[in-house]
Amino acid sequence: MNIMPNDLGRQYSLHAAEYEEKAIQVLRSGWYVLGREVEAFEREWAAYIGAKHCVGLASGLDALWISFRLLGIGEGDEVIVCSNAYIACVMGISMNGATPVFVEPDAYDNIDADKIEAAITPRTKAILAVHLYGQACDMTRIMAIAKAHGLRVVEDCAQSHGNHWQGQTVGTFGDVGCFSFYPTKGCGAFGDAGCIVTNDAELAQKFRVYRNYGSEKRYHNQVVGTNSRLDELQAGLLRVKLTHLEDFNAERQAIARRYNSELKNPHVQLPRIRPGADSTWHQYVVHLPQGRDALAAYLKEKGIGTIIHYPIPPHLSEAYGYLGFHKGDFPIAERYADEVLSLPMYNGMTEQEQAYVIQAINEWEP
Repeated sequence: MNIMPNDLGRQYSLHAAEYEEKAIQVLRSGWYVLGREVEAFEREWAAYIGAKHCVGLASGLDALWISFRLLGIGEGDEVIVCSNAYIACVMGISMNGATPVFVEPDAYDNIDADKIEAAITPRTKAILAVHLYGQACDMTRIMAIAKAHGLRVVEDCAQSHGNHWQGQTVGTFGDVGCFSFYPTKGCGAFGDAGCIVTNDAELAQKFRVYRNYGSEKRYHNQVVGTNSRLDELQAGLLRVKLTHLEDFNAERQAIARRYNSELKNPHVQLPRIRPGADSTWHQYVVHLPQGRDALAAYLKEKGIGTIIHYPIPPHLSEAYGYLGFHKGDFPIAERYADEVLSLPMYNGMTEQEQAYVIQAINEWEP
């Protein structure tokens, strides 16, 4: 048996006729950028998330860096972010000239809110809450800290499409919620795509102007903006995906429940869910405190694919060498980078495939 860590073809095949019908409809419309499909998707995504406004953009990274830009955060400012985040989260900060300030993760693989205040300085302007792996950060604590110190809050929900903290959908707590619709995401497009959500009407309008060369009216440029427009084809396909997103999430949750129930290998530490949160299980990430390489190699021999999210913490990447960090500066993030392993998790994964993965892991001996 050959099992991929993620099989996008399976999800496509579940509703292929709907995607193809929508694609042909958009192609025949003759309108391909910032049209009715984008407007409709923005309304529908905002309603699904529970926000007042949604603005479609070209990618999740664009959502991040434009958010900080429009919030007035730049050179000389600091933004707090978890030390085990995907590097794109950090790029969203540094692309504006601001400095990322790293805070270690907790037992739930997300930022340890109890360590945030110690990282605040007079230059701190914002907190970036990254809801990693489909898990939710402790937004109650984060928002309380932000309010006490007058900080902005941006939520990175790239991996969290529809999960909740204390019953409220992530992305609606801070000033801006940023989403990626990269194909592997819960509500994945068929190419690059992203958006922001916000309850601030004035800020939403700034995003609409900024994404379109700084122009609200053609050839009347108010600011020096950028080109970051969600196209009609991706918006239309995302509208189809959105009608099935709750089913997609429920299916992944069912697979995770089975993993949680049937994986019994004492050398494999299963993921934990923060009390008060749920998960959309963008990834099912286990920890192997004694090192994950042996298990990954064993599973590969069995025809089971795995992924490492992520092998190099941002502070040790070549891209951020200029920050001057060294190995040992953020030991928890570094330890996680050495022990995390993402097991197969995708829509359309059969019960037989799930059983094969579970059996292989339970039979493994390091």
